[in-house]
Amino acid sequence: MRGLLSHLEVGVPATVEEAVTCLGDGRTWLPMAGATDVGVWLNAGRDLAGPVLSLHRLRPELRYVSVENDRLRVGALATFRDLARSEGLRARVPMLAEAARTIGAAAIQNRATVGGNIANASPAGDSLPVWLALGATVELRSAAGVRRVPFDTLFVEYRRIDRRPDELLTAVQAPLPPGRARQYFRKVGTRRAQAISKVVLAGLLETDRGRVRSVRIALGSVAPVPVRARRTEALLTGAKLDAALVREAANTLRAEIRPIDDVRSTAAYRLSVAGNLLAEFLAPA
Repeated sequence: MRGLLSHLEVGVPATVEEAVTCLGDGRTWLPMAGATDVGVWLNAGRDLAGPVLSLHRLRPELRYVSVENDRLRVGALATFRDLARSEGLRARVPMLAEAARTIGAAAIQNRATVGGNIANASPAGDSLPVWLALGATVELRSAAGVRRVPFDTLFVEYRRIDRRPDELLTAVQAPLPPGRARQYFRKVGTRRAQAISKVVLAGLLETDRGRVRSVRIALGSVAPVPVRARRTEALLTGAKLDAALVREAANTLRAEIRPIDDVRSTAAYRLSVAGNLLAEFLAPA
């Protein structure tokens, strides 16, 4: 049975200032942009308690992709098609452009927003490990001002981020990776398109004369929230890359994550695939 909408109160602010005023009025608003996840909830029979805050009139303020001055900045209402089409993004952060192309089908990519993907906080969110590997920061705006939360601490628990009810997620920004850094993104699902991920891995790697100068490894669908593989990163940093180290790193990663069995896959499969993806990421170096 599909959820009902006729009873909902809907707010339609014209500016970000109006939006944060609504969010600060003491009621529990549900900010809604592309509504691609909300459509799934309703189709499954989940009701929306309301009220709903429609953000579609905020596009002039919050729909942009900026790649300049060694910094990437993306407005919360930028769509994944916007990311995939950005020439600057494809040139400087190809792993994020690749992630944008894996989200749903063309119709979903045209509507789904960067801010919604983050705020929805699904551990299978395809873009989230990329932002985590980039060392991104999320901007949350309220009547009191702007609060910036690092991606490392943003995800509090399953399906919940560090956002107060009076705050609106307005942007995400990250330093641009060095040009010499190897970027990697891989999503493993049941099929190549319109599949929820079984494992997602994003990585950044810098080497110097065969040794690992710096490395960041982030994964999705292997824990209740997106995670950094810090033990594996520590093992690799400063070490000389060879086949033995790659095998040891894959084993360390498998010991570090705690995937579960669910309707999409098994924990054993996820452990195996995660190690294989890490080896694929490191092998060319």
